[in-house]
Amino acid sequence: MNALSLSFKAVTLSCLLFVSAFSFAADVPQVKVGFAERDITPEIGMEQPGGYGKSFHRSFHDPCKTRAAVFDNGKNVVAVVSLDALFIRRVTVDEIRKRVEAKCKIPANSILLHATHSHSSGPMGMILPGEYDHASEFVQELAYEKSSTGDPAYLETVVDQSVEAICEAYNKRNASLCGAGVGIEEQVAFNRRFFMRNGLTFTHPRPGNPDIVKPAGPVDPEVGVIGVWDEQGQLKGCIVNFVCHATTNPGGISANYIYYVEQVIRGVFGKDAVLVFLAGASGDVTQVDNLSKFQRRPSEESARFVGGRVGAEAVKVLLSMPRGNFETIASKTTMLQIPRRKPTPGHIKEAIEIVKAGPAKSNATDWVFAKETVLLDARLEKEPVADVEVQAVQLGPVVLLTDPAEFFCQLGLDIKEGSPFPITFPVSLANGCVGYVPTKEAFDKNGGGYETRLTGYSNLIITAGPQMVDTAVELSKQLTPDKLPQRPAAPVFKNNPWAYGSLAPQLD
Repeated sequence: MNALSLSFKAVTLSCLLFVSAFSFAADVPQVKVGFAERDITPEIGMEQPGGYGKSFHRSFHDPCKTRAAVFDNGKNVVAVVSLDALFIRRVTVDEIRKRVEAKCKIPANSILLHATHSHSSGPMGMILPGEYDHASEFVQELAYEKSSTGDPAYLETVVDQSVEAICEAYNKRNASLCGAGVGIEEQVAFNRRFFMRNGLTFTHPRPGNPDIVKPAGPVDPEVGVIGVWDEQGQLKGCIVNFVCHATTNPGGISANYIYYVEQVIRGVFGKDAVLVFLAGASGDVTQVDNLSKFQRRPSEESARFVGGRVGAEAVKVLLSMPRGNFETIASKTTMLQIPRRKPTPGHIKEAIEIVKAGPAKSNATDWVFAKETVLLDARLEKEPVADVEVQAVQLGPVVLLTDPAEFFCQLGLDIKEGSPFPITFPVSLANGCVGYVPTKEAFDKNGGGYETRLTGYSNLIITAGPQMVDTAVELSKQLTPDKLPQRPAAPVFKNNPWAYGSLAPQLD
């Protein structure tokens, strides 16, 4: 049999399997799915977010995008949206949801908006325009001139392009086959916090540090994947969930390592496949191996290494997963009111003195965190309590459970352990941003690291993490998982082995 005949038979078999899957449960509507993306690349010269000071983009590496997937089972519609952004503030979430609901009728609370936490993306904050207008001129200068701030024109672009992407995905939705699976990638992500000989926990103590005792937290090597195929068996798009900070910074404006995840997937499945990347609980997990005996990879190589390996694992999962119908599409949300921690009057007084004395009179770290204490004190005047949305989005046998934080990895693992679903994606920095949310243990006498310090960005009470975990798990238990799709059963054996393969040996 020649190669052309084999290829024809393979294509025919693939089409038959696809048709069979579509007609397997005629009484249940086939889920309709659409994907779309839009460009949200910032301009050179705009601020590069991340850290507690100002930095500016000077070059371009690859585009930043907003990417959307819309799932519709005939009863419910949900949108899952990923933005190549450091984070997305609540006011931006509300605006996108409001415009989408008005334009294409997707319910606001059925839209999940996630930021990949790319540190090489556009100016979404940390401080929004006008946020500190209520404060003194001294505080306003610290907020607007000495801190990372959002650009109003860029924020409007992000809103416009996200609405367009979501509504295009909605309009493109059609009958699709879906699958889900989980792979393992263990070589690219590491917990960055370590117990030290002095009894404290350090973040990034640096390779070769003889005072390192052991890691202070876990990693999560699972690569969760949802794949969606059209009637011709072409991959329309996929959702990928992985736990690692997007801090590879390949040089210039960039989606970070997510760019290379996309490149690998498109290299196998075609340039039109849309990647919706969802970062998991990676508040204390990065690509930096503080226990390594070797020099760190250069930034570009690091981005390619992390994204390439995660993308390759996603491809393996996509190639292996059975395809079928995602019958249940649903969304549930709960809004928690979580108080912020307050600095003491003495702490505030000392911080003001340090800030006014200037960075030259103290080390840079002390000055930055003193500035942040002053900003937090002003923020507490308006927002002593944070709105914290926890959302559960069910896509068949998979549940996406969100938090609006740089969530520590252990908290994500706790969510997975409590969820009744066969596959659970914890999704951090979704539907808002409340800064770092560590475990309670990170605040005890053996804790530490800058993630535990009070700032205008990170300041929730120390029980916030467990509260979010418990809420996410409770929401997941209000939903009933679909069964994972399975490949069609093998035909019943009819005592007719393959004629070529059952021949006796021939000696002459």
